[in-house]
Amino acid sequence: MSTSRRVSRREFVQATGLTAGLAGVGVTASSAHANQPERKRDPDSVLAKLLAGNERFMKGELTQPRRKPEDFAAVAEGQTPLAVVVGCADSRVSPELLFDVGIGDLFVVRVAGNVVSGAGATVKGSIEYAVAELGVQLILVLGHSKCGAVKAAIKHIDDKDTLPGAIEDLVDTIRPACVAVQNDAGDKLENVTKENVRRGVERLKGLKPILAKAIEDKKLKVVGGIYDLKSGKVTMLE
Repeated sequence: MSTSRRVSRREFVQATGLTAGLAGVGVTASSAHANQPERKRDPDSVLAKLLAGNERFMKGELTQPRRKPEDFAAVAEGQTPLAVVVGCADSRVSPELLFDVGIGDLFVVRVAGNVVSGAGATVKGSIEYAVAELGVQLILVLGHSKCGAVKAAIKHIDDKDTLPGAIEDLVDTIRPACVAVQNDAGDKLENVTKENVRRGVERLKGLKPILAKAIEDKKLKVVGGIYDLKSGKVTMLE
């Protein structure tokens, strides 16, 4: 006789090390940082913390918090990240480094071109999970200068060519941003990069039922920024 049975949600949460529970979009506090000072989790405070870390990064004055073996051990049983960063998979863009934060501070979702619309359930579901299960109150969509995926999308449209494999599908997700700013003055790559971030922000703001409801209840903020590869500076978009 089979001994298999349906695993309850509580058992799943415990088995996977999740310590925050879903209640609508409310979340109970985790004990992952029980031995650390209480950290402000409201979105404005978290964003200020990230930008302050970026200032240190730019100046080469990194504090490199919580990166020792004992710090990893302290969060082995659960996580309470302060923010979601939806960033590009580019090897030069590492959110934990450029914001000078440590293990457990960021829930990072990285995909080429930091695309949201058209990225599918794996990206959107990961973001929703961080908000609903882990209590994150800030989402930052982070584009960057000289983005290869954005460059490819622009060239693909200009050349009217066909790209191999799934690269075609990837750049097609950026196509709407290219079209939206095609008549704007200024640098085309920069314009599309910013528009791509803005569209990602707006898509997440309207993503029902979890994110839109959390924003309506003033429990979540979604913002966009651009990271400059040369200077190291993160500039927030309006």
